[in-house]
Amino acid sequence: MADQQEEEDLRLALRMSMQNSPPEPKRSKPEEAANSTTAMTSEDSRRLQRELMAAAAEKRFLAAAKSVPASGSPLKSDSGGDLVKNDMEIEAKEVSLGNELSEEEAYQLFFMVFGSCVSKDILAQWSNQGIRFSPDPETSMILVQHEGGPCGVLAAIQAFILKHLLFFPDELVKAGQSMPQNLSSRRLSKNQYVASNNFAAFTEDAKTRALVISMGEILFLCGNNKRPVIATLSSIGDGVEGSEDSLKDVIIAHALEGLSIESASDLHKILRVDTYTTPASAFKRLEAMIPIFQGRMGALLFLISALLSRGLDCVQADRDDPSLPLVTAPFGHASQEIVNLLLCGQAVPNVFDGRMDLGGGMFLKGVSANVEVGFLTLLESLNFCKVGQNLKRPKWPIWVVGSESHYTVLFALDTAVQDENELEEKESRIRKAFDAQDQSGGGGFISVEGFHQVLRETNIRLPSEKLDSLCSSGFIVWSEFWQVILDLDKSLGGLKDSTGQMGRKVFNLYHFNGIAKSDLNCSQSSSGGETPIQRPRFTKLRVSVPPRWTPEEFMTDVAVPSSSEPSGKDAEVAKPEPSQHAPLVDCIRTRWPRAVCNWVGDPPSIV
Repeated sequence: MADQQEEEDLRLALRMSMQNSPPEPKRSKPEEAANSTTAMTSEDSRRLQRELMAAAAEKRFLAAAKSVPASGSPLKSDSGGDLVKNDMEIEAKEVSLGNELSEEEAYQLFFMVFGSCVSKDILAQWSNQGIRFSPDPETSMILVQHEGGPCGVLAAIQAFILKHLLFFPDELVKAGQSMPQNLSSRRLSKNQYVASNNFAAFTEDAKTRALVISMGEILFLCGNNKRPVIATLSSIGDGVEGSEDSLKDVIIAHALEGLSIESASDLHKILRVDTYTTPASAFKRLEAMIPIFQGRMGALLFLISALLSRGLDCVQADRDDPSLPLVTAPFGHASQEIVNLLLCGQAVPNVFDGRMDLGGGMFLKGVSANVEVGFLTLLESLNFCKVGQNLKRPKWPIWVVGSESHYTVLFALDTAVQDENELEEKESRIRKAFDAQDQSGGGGFISVEGFHQVLRETNIRLPSEKLDSLCSSGFIVWSEFWQVILDLDKSLGGLKDSTGQMGRKVFNLYHFNGIAKSDLNCSQSSSGGETPIQRPRFTKLRVSVPPRWTPEEFMTDVAVPSSSEPSGKDAEVAKPEPSQHAPLVDCIRTRWPRAVCNWVGDPPSIV
């Protein structure tokens, strides 16, 4: 009789696990649930009781499942029938049973992220930052940051959100509620899409859907497009997925009440991890768990999800020095490894292309493939690093921008800003060949042997006197080589173009800084006076890129004749406004050399 009851329990668990809101054995205790839902109706109470009973049955099922033979043969009933057959055979692929993080994994994860000497302030920063859009109408599509530290996570998510809001808006309003397939392979036709600049027009549903899709895309990227892991709280079970918003808010608020992370032991106690194998199943879970990620631990939970999707051992293998924490001291900023993990799926520490051979079997690891959204950094303008073409020229005109202490987002609405004319294509090809021979760690110089290889690959035919001059010191510096290329005629593989008709660009860029700042110009009246609105910072920049001539040619050889006044975009390039300067401009010039930038109002801030 007991065996028959056990089998009925197992069947009940199987049926419940196939429903839209499968029960979860790891949830709040009944008395805790009762305390947290004082406003529940009697029907809500009965529903929770039914879910708890089903969860108990599922727990027994999980225990029985551990006895499945290593060969993977299905469980059998006493009568010889398969318990996991037919309808379960297909749908089980969409189901992920909750698992607690093992104690060993929790300790490895905690020390990988925070190290052994993390301060309470840093832990508090990362435990109190949700993934939330700004409530201010004019900046409502920006993820707002109130705590220092997690900006690298927020900026990466923001970049992917912009990709979907700007370039795939139709997908956000479709009736179907499944995540788009092949997220990383979609691309619009070249030279044909200009996104709307009406940023306030996006509905809350569209922004939330873009957030869910972006989080799923990043986690699949980290999971090698096979298995994203979603980390949430063990005190919140699957019952929240089918709950009404009001009840869901009560459950989540109760789960977060008094919750803190101060040690690896705390991680072990509070985390629940779920692994998925299809976009549809991951999307469904993320959609249900969005209120948790919007809550105060959202940024940390998403970082943990990305690390577990990649695999902790793989993350350590990606890094050059796995002994250092991913969250850097003393201010708790996200490291370059975190940003690279979210942008390219690997926690490599460098921003150059590929990897650099140091000899003796030692390598420095960079970004191995072209990415959806890119990366620029102020550190490149200061000659501390070299951003490779994989990050500098992403598939979409969106870049995370790094400074010494903060990450922001830069983007364009027109995909044509990524297109290259003949001169730009030649420059990209020459620079890529040069960088492939650069073993200086981004210092911008190569050996004579490597230089001759560059000339062969790019079909550049230097006059003998120029060649001897460049090679005389035993190494070749990029800036000197580039000046020679600019002076070399096109027929010899150079870029000299006395007509001045190629290489002109004029376009708009937009910059988001998610850190909330008091805006006295948009204050709200209250009984005690005016209260400044706390909102992110948003700047529109007008960018003019002169033709790629030498400065001498620009001033003399190709001056615009007075009898022929240019018009339209040519006029804007020929007679640019005086350039305004801010550190962001230095970042922009690493992508578009000698760009002239102008804006209205406060200068864009990258700190």
